[in-house]
Amino acid sequence: MLAPIVHVLGARPNFVKAAPVIAALRAAGAEQAVVHTGQHYDARMSEIFFAELGLPEPDVNLGVGSGGHAEQTAALMIGLEGEFTSRSPALVIVYGDVNSTLAAALVAAKLHIPVAHVEAGLRSFDMTMPEEVNRRVTDQLSALCLVTSPEGIGHLAAEGVPVSRAHLVGNPMIDTLLANLDSFDTARVRAGHGLPERYVLATVHRPANVDAPQTAATLVRHLHGVADLADLVIPVHPRGRANLLAAGLDDHPGVHVLEPLGYTDFLAAVRGAAAVVTDSGGLQEETTILGVPCLTVRPNTERPITITHGTNRLVTFEELVPSARKALEAGVPAGDRRPPLWDGHAGPRIAEVIMEYLGE
Repeated sequence: MLAPIVHVLGARPNFVKAAPVIAALRAAGAEQAVVHTGQHYDARMSEIFFAELGLPEPDVNLGVGSGGHAEQTAALMIGLEGEFTSRSPALVIVYGDVNSTLAAALVAAKLHIPVAHVEAGLRSFDMTMPEEVNRRVTDQLSALCLVTSPEGIGHLAAEGVPVSRAHLVGNPMIDTLLANLDSFDTARVRAGHGLPERYVLATVHRPANVDAPQTAATLVRHLHGVADLADLVIPVHPRGRANLLAAGLDDHPGVHVLEPLGYTDFLAAVRGAAAVVTDSGGLQEETTILGVPCLTVRPNTERPITITHGTNRLVTFEELVPSARKALEAGVPAGDRRPPLWDGHAGPRIAEVIMEYLGE
């Protein structure tokens, strides 16, 4: 039996990125296995994505759940070591920058199993972000660094990653978006959730924005300011939910608090929004392709190409309301400002790099 390629998936952005890669490797005849770590354990944050994206059922779900960084990463490493030891994979593929990504890279490296990192080379240069630590360490441990945008090649080179390990392949998250574009039915989502014709969609979950009650309360005050301009629709991520609601998020009549949405409904809501407020990484990319003005409530982004080529803008809490007013007045940016290789074919390019590597 051929040694399998093992995909390690832990959170909803991983599923979106993995779907086209798994499909392309399947078409290339690769033996594959999917390990779901259970880092996102809410069905609305994980299981629904497998169904909607046509992903194969996970071969195993480690069911790790939430916890502090050390606790969660340790549990992930213990579970993954058992899986890798029993499966003896030819290659482990990890995605993005969540704790599951770091844990899998560490375990595989110590078992002398090569790692391929999809979405390598992204840098915020902010080491207070757990995600920045995860992606930097993962790239150092990866035999294949699969890069979504050109600046990532330069970041890897600056950190001493040999050029032979870095491959500019494009963005598989955009493969998934383009493949499902016809399914994003904004009218159906509006009707299903009682949403108005014109709204701003928001999603916030970064520790720096929601973990401290005082910071969450300040953010809520500015979100209420946005809701004074247009109705605000916010599917609330489990992280930060308690602090945001305790700060009175749903006390404003123009705020529509929703449970987390599945992939199709969420992107349909994004597609129909007059503007988006977020601290998410992937949503900066999706709004770039959908042509929706995006205000990212962060001091930095590991995806600067969404600013230079797309619809994204970094804002502080204080800049949020005036920036939202400007975005609502200006409307949808004109023209297609699609970054290089964000063309719906990243999955096949990734599969080609991987099959060539394994062939060697």
